Amino acid sequence: MERPQPPGPIERPRLRRTAAAFTSLMALAATSLVAGPAVAGAARGPCALPRTAAHHSLGLDTWNASYPRPDRTLDAIMIFLSFPDSRPKYRPAELAADHFPATSRFYEHASYGKFKLRAHPRRDWLRMPHPSTAYGIRRDWAPTRRTAYLRDALAVADPHVDFSRYDIVYLVADPDAPGVDSDATKVVNFEHPLRADGTDIKRVVTVFERHPPDRNVLAHETGHVFDLADLYHRPMDGKGDWDTYVGDWDVMGSQFGLSPDLFGWHKWKLGWLDRRQVRCVPPTRTSLLTLEPIAAPRSVGGSTGTRLAVVRTGKDSVLAIEARAATGNDINTCTEGVLIYRVRGSTASGGGPVEVVDTHPGSEACWDRSVYPQLANAPLGVGETFTVPGERTRVQVEDRTATGAWTVKITPGV
Repeated sequence: MERPQPPGPIERPRLRRTAAAFTSLMALAATSLVAGPAVAGAARGPCALPRTAAHHSLGLDTWNASYPRPDRTLDAIMIFLSFPDSRPKYRPAELAADHFPATSRFYEHASYGKFKLRAHPRRDWLRMPHPSTAYGIRRDWAPTRRTAYLRDALAVADPHVDFSRYDIVYLVADPDAPGVDSDATKVVNFEHPLRADGTDIKRVVTVFERHPPDRNVLAHETGHVFDLADLYHRPMDGKGDWDTYVGDWDVMGSQFGLSPDLFGWHKWKLGWLDRRQVRCVPPTRTSLLTLEPIAAPRSVGGSTGTRLAVVRTGKDSVLAIEARAATGNDINTCTEGVLIYRVRGSTASGGGPVEVVDTHPGSEACWDRSVYPQLANAPLGVGETFTVPGERTRVQVEDRTATGAWTVKITPGV
């Protein structure tokens, strides 16, 4: 994918009702919008968990219309913000190159070409009215200071940006300003959308990353724009391991993961897998199927092959089974094989809505590269069998085909 061409340095300014617009900014939800209206066209079938009111619910029987669905080309504006107490060391083009086209390529690979993220970085810095230290920027940001930052950022951008042209807004701060904390990068949702240029701005991505940034950081944050949950575990005291739920296996768990491609469940939710590529395993008999790697760019011979197997385990839970291989976004994976994970539709973002099943407990792999070596070797290899504790579902990997797919036997309720 070619690097997106930015728009000109100045766009036509427009008269705006800024006072009324910024009043709506004062009511912010730090992490969540309401559950939102449903939209038809989402996943159906006996294994499609219902979407709940949980923040970023992984239920996928309906789509939350409060979020854009990445099943078409979406345009994103990158706005670069400087401060009176710091002179930027880098040009906006250099900071834009930290994230694009890499983030666009990530999503193009993950979606099998069904979604394109088109970035439009501005070429100039826009000066904020107050020093960076005045905003108290940090991970757990005081709401009043965060509101002040967003109010000022959108005010300085307003005369230069036609927000009606864009689906996503990235606010990129000068990473070397003294008050900027890279740990504060996140998506902020507006409880009451800001109306600008005839468009509702429901959320913005606030970027405070160092140069160069953490890899895949914007792929992770952009996932929240599409209603994907945080899959990491945040220790209560800030100490301990953050990656106990899913380890390396999905960028929504860790932006540093060796296998960052999105889970098949996520791809089903986002509309990148259709019903023909998802096998709902009957609860009363053994199923033998062939799973193509979730990160492989296309099905063998261009056919629509099975990418995800699902075993319903309860009203709000399933076991998901997929193949992971060193290809596409997973090219640097630690281990290949058949991955098993639990999904819970009513568990909120950050609470463990997905948990990878460790099929090799007591062992680890890639300790020098993995974010959580205990789960780095979670997939089953050829000839291995595992019965999931508590679920009584047995998964046996019988073979790997010449084309790289895995032959898998799944027996629920053994």
